[in-house]
Amino acid sequence: MKGRPRTGLAALAPFLWLGVFFLFPFLLVAKLSLSDTALAMPPYAPRVDWSAGWAGVRAFFAALDFETYARLTRDSLYIASYLSSLMFAAVATGILLVIGYPIAYGMSRFAASTRQALLMAVILPFWTSFLIRVYAWIAVLKPEGLLNTFLSQFGLPELNLLNTDTAVYIGLVYAYLPFMVLPLYAVLEKQDQSLLEAAADLGCTRTQAFWRVTFPLSLPGVGAGALLCFIPMVGEFVIPDLLGGSGTLMLGKTIWTEFFANRDWPAASAVAIAMLATLVIPIVLYQRQQTKMIEAGR
Repeated sequence: MKGRPRTGLAALAPFLWLGVFFLFPFLLVAKLSLSDTALAMPPYAPRVDWSAGWAGVRAFFAALDFETYARLTRDSLYIASYLSSLMFAAVATGILLVIGYPIAYGMSRFAASTRQALLMAVILPFWTSFLIRVYAWIAVLKPEGLLNTFLSQFGLPELNLLNTDTAVYIGLVYAYLPFMVLPLYAVLEKQDQSLLEAAADLGCTRTQAFWRVTFPLSLPGVGAGALLCFIPMVGEFVIPDLLGGSGTLMLGKTIWTEFFANRDWPAASAVAIAMLATLVIPIVLYQRQQTKMIEAGR
C-alpha cells in the first residue's frame, strides 16, 4: 500500500512531460493559427484582455476564426510548398529503400562479429553534428567543390548540383539513410535461415526464395523504415535551405519564412498544424509497425 502513491507519481510523470512540452505548445500554435496578423508586438490578434474579466475572455474566443486556413487554400505558394514537400519526402523515401535494403540485407548475412562493426559504421555519422554534415555537402557539390575537382581530373564536364532539387535529394538520402537501414537490419537479422533452406528444398532458387520468403517477412521493417524517414522529411528545413535553391519549396522553409521574414505568425502556425494533420496517419501507421516488430521479436 505504501508503494502505490510513488508508483502513481512515476506513471504520471510521462503524461506531465507530454502535457508541458507537447500539448501546451500545440495549443499555443493552434491558437495562433486561429488568430489574425497585426502590426503589433506580438504580431497577432486577438489577445485576452484580462482586465475585462469574463467579458474579455468571451471576446477573445469570439474573435478567433479560420480565415488563415482559408487563405492557405487560396494561395498557390502554400499549396505548392505542401505538394512539393510530400513529393520530396516520397521520392527520397523510395530512393532510401532502394539503397538501404541491400545494405541492411548484406549486413544481416555477415558473421556476428562483422555485423557489429558494420552497424557501428552506419551509426557513426550520428557522432558528428547534423549541420556540419550538411555543410560538408556544400563543399562537395559547389561549382569549385570536390566533386567537380574529381571530374576535371578525368576530363569530364562539371556538374552544377548545388542549389538544385538534386542536391536536396542527395542531402535527404544521405541524412536519413541510417533511419532506413537500422529498422530493416533489425528485422532481417532476426529472420530464421531455416526457412530459406526449406524453400530451397522445395525447389526455389535464391531469387525466388528472397521474393517469397525474405522480402515478405521483412515488410514490417520496410514499413517502419519508410515511415521513420518520410515523417520528418516532410517538415525538413536545414537541407532544402542550405542545399536547395531559392525556388525550392518545402513546408519547413515556408514556416521559417512566415515566422521570421514575413512575421506572419498565424500563417506559419496554420501551415504547421496542416502539416501535423497530414502526418497523423503516417505516425499512426508507424506506431502499428513498431508494435508488429516488437511482437515479432518476442
